[in-house]
Amino acid sequence: MKPVVSAFNAWSCTVLSVFAIVILSIIGSLFARNHHQMMGMEEDPEDNAAVAASVFIAVAVYAVSRFAYPGSSSS
Repeated sequence: MKPVVSAFNAWSCTVLSVFAIVILSIIGSLFARNHHQMMGMEEDPEDNAAVAASVFIAVAVYAVSRFAYPGSSSS
């Protein structure tokens, strides 16, 4: 079966997904801990727990799509 995208594009998406998991986990933990950089301004959200939950849901979606469906290795 012919690949849909090149190997370079597939690896780029993989690296981007892993990077997103790491960065979003950090952002979610900052919101969960009510860090002053995330919650210190007037225009910041008032419900930090809801924001943290939304970010962690995004992390879960990235993790499931990356690690549960790694692609077929059949030749």
